[in-house]
Amino acid sequence: MEEDAEKYLFEKMPVPKAVATLALPTIISQIVTMIYNLADTFFVGQIGDPLMVAAVSLVSPWFNLLTALGNLFGLGGSSLISRMMGAQNHKDIKYVSVFSIWGGAAVTLLFSLGTWSARVPLLNFLGASPDTYGYAEDYLLWVVVLGGMPTMLSLALGHLLRSEGHAKQASAGMMFGGILNVVLDPVFIFIFHLDVAGAAIATALSNTASVVFFVVQYIRLKDKTAVSLNPRHFTFRFVRPIFSVGLASALATALGNASNMVMVHLASGYGDIPVAAYGVVKRIDQFPLNVSMGLCQGFMPLVGYNFAAKNYGRMRKISTFSWKVALMMSACFIAFFAAFAPQILHLFIPETQTSTLGASFLRIACLAVPLTSVNFLISYTLQAMGKGVQSAILTSCRQGLLNIPLLIVMNLIFGLYGMIWTQLVVEIVMLPVSLGLYFYTFRRLKVEEKRSINL
Repeated sequence: MEEDAEKYLFEKMPVPKAVATLALPTIISQIVTMIYNLADTFFVGQIGDPLMVAAVSLVSPWFNLLTALGNLFGLGGSSLISRMMGAQNHKDIKYVSVFSIWGGAAVTLLFSLGTWSARVPLLNFLGASPDTYGYAEDYLLWVVVLGGMPTMLSLALGHLLRSEGHAKQASAGMMFGGILNVVLDPVFIFIFHLDVAGAAIATALSNTASVVFFVVQYIRLKDKTAVSLNPRHFTFRFVRPIFSVGLASALATALGNASNMVMVHLASGYGDIPVAAYGVVKRIDQFPLNVSMGLCQGFMPLVGYNFAAKNYGRMRKISTFSWKVALMMSACFIAFFAAFAPQILHLFIPETQTSTLGASFLRIACLAVPLTSVNFLISYTLQAMGKGVQSAILTSCRQGLLNIPLLIVMNLIFGLYGMIWTQLVVEIVMLPVSLGLYFYTFRRLKVEEKRSINL
């Protein structure tokens, strides 16, 4: 019965319903995750000290590199698992999942230890001033050094659950951690008076609790999942297919955060207030992007399964439907941010100078959301099909070759506001490139489809 329901979801269920079945729980979990990411900035902002907000903003791009590791192992592994299911190869799934979990944990441990060893030059590079350094060091210790492994594992475990169609359980785990963080933040910040360190401790504990939740879910699923947590199945046999897709997603996250680091570093030249304003805006602007990412992660198993099963017609319908949904959601977010930017910023930080500057930043930054969503969808579609190289090329061009150099140029020519316009310029330049690669890939599939029919 479980296998029949799985086959119906991936092969026969109407496309809008199938996408909604996997994507809605994922979108909801992304929203909750975004809320808990915003919670640190929100509750620290209520203290009314821009220096503390600036410290959180400085460390956030480095903390987000843990997402890159989660995507490298978790998203790479989940994409391969979905394609294995489409090809009816269930016996190797346990090896893929064990490598994704334990390999990811080992690499994250090295990343956390390296971060603490190099914290002084790292924080100086990120733009910490003498006034923000102490706060930034406390936040870095708890969220990256001590909380790094639970953060990465919660992401990877969620991706692996979703790959088999268990979207509700995957989303529940992310929501559990997110809600717990929102509850713990005010407790540690205001009741225990731990300020920035309190927000970081709440994040680390919440991600740890999320990992425990996922482990319990796997134990409860038992025979309903081919995913294994047993380290005796560890092997390097599937490193190449996992990393071929995972690297593209990890590269997107890593280069995106590298761009944010460069942006924060350049903004620090204008003082701590612009750093605080940009940090708040970046967190808010991530909200619609995380919704799009939730949609992408939801439809990836469907695309991967049908690609491996050579059901290209259904795969195209899934992709087209997802595009329409993403563009509609993006338009709603732009209208909302444009209308209520001052109120939103004031809610996060009541300090007038920071909130006023941030409101003008937000109205500019949100204009890039629809184009970014389309570029996301194309990249994730390619990853789901196992075409990690093509996805990595798009990501490298968009975030590396264009974004970082353009940030520096726009800062030199137009100053602080020039940097805020940079993302929109990058997305406009990359859109025809992404669309060209996308349609070229699908034309190749049509040719293969005709050949198989003729044979």
